[in-house]
Amino acid sequence: MAIAENTRSRGFYEALRPDADDAERSDTSARDDLSALLRRALGTPMHEIDELIGEFELLRKRLETDANRIQREIIDYAELSSCVRRVTEIIHETVEKMRSDAKRAD
Repeated sequence: MAIAENTRSRGFYEALRPDADDAERSDTSARDDLSALLRRALGTPMHEIDELIGEFELLRKRLETDANRIQREIIDYAELSSCVRRVTEIIHETVEKMRSDAKRAD
């Protein structure tokens, strides 16, 4: 009786090939299982990659901040060095002038 119902609902030739539908369902089920397995297997690495990308972005921002700070410090050092050089030249000129004045006074 089940064969007769199958024959009426699916047609005569399809009823003779029940394995085709079962195989198709089995393929679909296997595909879904494989897809779920791949999602689970790749989920963790993808999550880890996303975390690494986030960490790299933080490191990049930190490097940019540090680079800007170092650049400012180099500029400040160059300005300070220039000021020290000018002061040293003024002191040197003053000492030389005092020596020449002292020689003239003798």
